Amino acid sequence: MSFSLAYVERRTRRNTFLRQIDQIIDWTTIEKEISKVYKKGKSVDGRPSYSGLLLFKMQLLQIWYNMSDPGVEDFVNDSLGAMRFCGLQLEDSVPDHSTLSRFRSELVSKKAYDRLLRKMNQQLKKKGIMLKEGKAQVDASLTDSPWKPKGKKEYEIAIDRDEDNREESDKEEEQTHQKLIEKTKPGVDSEGRWTKKRGKLYYGYKRQIATDDDGLIEAVHTSTANEHDSHGLEPVLNKVPKQKKKAVLTDKGYQVPKNEEYLKEQKIKNRIQHKAYRNRPLTTRQIQFNKLISKQRYKVERTFGGMSRWFGAGIARYKGMAKTHGQHVMEAIAHNLKRSPGLVLVRCAH
Repeated sequence: MSFSLAYVERRTRRNTFLRQIDQIIDWTTIEKEISKVYKKGKSVDGRPSYSGLLLFKMQLLQIWYNMSDPGVEDFVNDSLGAMRFCGLQLEDSVPDHSTLSRFRSELVSKKAYDRLLRKMNQQLKKKGIMLKEGKAQVDASLTDSPWKPKGKKEYEIAIDRDEDNREESDKEEEQTHQKLIEKTKPGVDSEGRWTKKRGKLYYGYKRQIATDDDGLIEAVHTSTANEHDSHGLEPVLNKVPKQKKKAVLTDKGYQVPKNEEYLKEQKIKNRIQHKAYRNRPLTTRQIQFNKLISKQRYKVERTFGGMSRWFGAGIARYKGMAKTHGQHVMEAIAHNLKRSPGLVLVRCAH
């Protein structure tokens, strides 16, 4: 296939996807939610400023095609399909990267991203794309920050659960943090933390997600990388609608008394994998139970894999936990929308 034909094929595929998203989503609802925190006024030279919806759509394009702020500015300028998706005409000017950055900061400061994820999911449920009830699957992954300390440093390391002795007690598990010496230097993301996973050090943040039975993301929680996975179960589940957490499936890293008590209080069926302890190996029944949970949990693992392949997820784009959480939620929205056209076909086939 020649270069020109390959380019046309990719461009057609991309434009088809963007048209499909426009057919699925009622953008007026999203625009109303954005307008609660981002008011369109006048620019410094008196011209009308850009709408929040336009800037939000540019953020989606940025995630889908893994671009920087200047990159997505150029992309919208050069692509008719992207311009049409954003609601721009040929004669319209495209927001520059600094405008996009200020818009992001505004939504982060107003904690708007989680609400936008809920609004998007509500639309997907109304269209029958997203399940309205069922089980929640919870898992965590690391987001590595490029702005890590170098040289002599003081940082906290938490040994990842894959490195834990599977027979250690809960008390020992809560005491895995080790303190070393550090000098903070300019340019370092001071809010990130170190953790160790499979013998390798990572610096940054941890993303916890709750997905439904199709692997679509219901909620996101962000913490520092050194926070143990088990601490994120309650915060992420508190963001999930009640009808979508009749049961919760997780791996053994979440098996601590506090989580068991929380699930019992919330009347959520406990489907956390069992963990062996010193002098207390798993019973045959517990081993079988763990195998059953493992067979279902591939969906949440597939979600992480998809975001990594499609969007380059797992690398922090910005400094600070609040902005990284905004990135995590935008990646969740982008993931759910990217899978939506395919799920429409699946639902129609049934």
